[in-house]
Amino acid sequence: MKEIKSIIEAYFKIDFTINQAALLTVVRVAGSSYRRTGARMLVIDNGDWVGGISGGCLEGDALKKAKLAIALNKPTLITYDTTTDDPFQIGVGLGCNGIIDILISPLHADDENNPIKILNKYLDSRSPKLLVSVFGVNNLIENINIGNIYVFQNKEQLKSIFPINLDNEVFEDIDFCFKNLKSLPKTYKTDDGNAVKLFLEILQPTVHLVVYGANYDIYSFVRLAKEIGWKVTVVCNTLKVHQILFDIADDVVPKETEIVFDEYTVAVLMAHDYETDYNNMAHLLAQNIGYIGMLGPAKRNIKMYEKLEKDGKGLSNSDFRKIFNPAGLDTGATTPEEISISILAEIRTYFSKRKGGSLRLRKGSIHES
Repeated sequence: MKEIKSIIEAYFKIDFTINQAALLTVVRVAGSSYRRTGARMLVIDNGDWVGGISGGCLEGDALKKAKLAIALNKPTLITYDTTTDDPFQIGVGLGCNGIIDILISPLHADDENNPIKILNKYLDSRSPKLLVSVFGVNNLIENINIGNIYVFQNKEQLKSIFPINLDNEVFEDIDFCFKNLKSLPKTYKTDDGNAVKLFLEILQPTVHLVVYGANYDIYSFVRLAKEIGWKVTVVCNTLKVHQILFDIADDVVPKETEIVFDEYTVAVLMAHDYETDYNNMAHLLAQNIGYIGMLGPAKRNIKMYEKLEKDGKGLSNSDFRKIFNPAGLDTGATTPEEISISILAEIRTYFSKRKGGSLRLRKGSIHES
């Protein structure tokens, strides 16, 4: 989401009376690629760009093709095949060994349905959204063109947008995308023999990290979380923190502030005070939250569990699954910065449902197909 935010910010700074621009989106990947579907790159005709579609090996050539699409004012699909031995193919020899389809969409400031304006509308949504992008049509189909993009509302809405009989498979795939929070590029055949390629893209909300504490180690933690692109709220005695915290966090709020929790919100207890952590833990266990990280040794944790039991707030199995203590992956971290990295990495594995082990020990590909 950080990349999308950066692209949106850059887009609204463009003076379209002077410059033109296009958005590049990775809509299909077969095999290995540094970036996955949904990666984006904003290109301005003066040569500037924001974001990326690869590890740097394709951006130069894509910039040229984007300028051509801007000049022609025509959405275009380009394909990079790094699996061949063709020495003239862009990206060959760089180790990607994959096929990448990139949709180039010229942008118009007066078009309320241009892809960046659509993304901007849902930037702060706290529930997943699904975008439907057309990146291929094998024959002329009325009102369906490469580059069209829609926000999926319901099945009837999609049927009204596409004046053709799509196979029910598209709706099964949409259900799959929402259930598994995965994007999917697919070709769908129509009853009359035509075909349309759709990129069904799940946009997940930004992770909201709520930090409880006011000690010196929260500063590096908040900085790193913001660098990732997460939303950060610090709950503390606001009179005891340095002014810089108000600059780097999204919100710094008093202890009595009620936080709105959802499935994309996580919390980390960093007060370094047992009673404060206990009270915050008791409060969080009653919230809709799946990750509660806490600093401190396991013995301290056991003491807290026993007190919760004594106070009539005994933990269920689902409660135990929420609590990550000591918080963080086992990296041998010792400094505040290293510990912050280990905790943020653990939160990332929580959302991706991964184990956080060394990639060299992972069987199969890094990214699921």
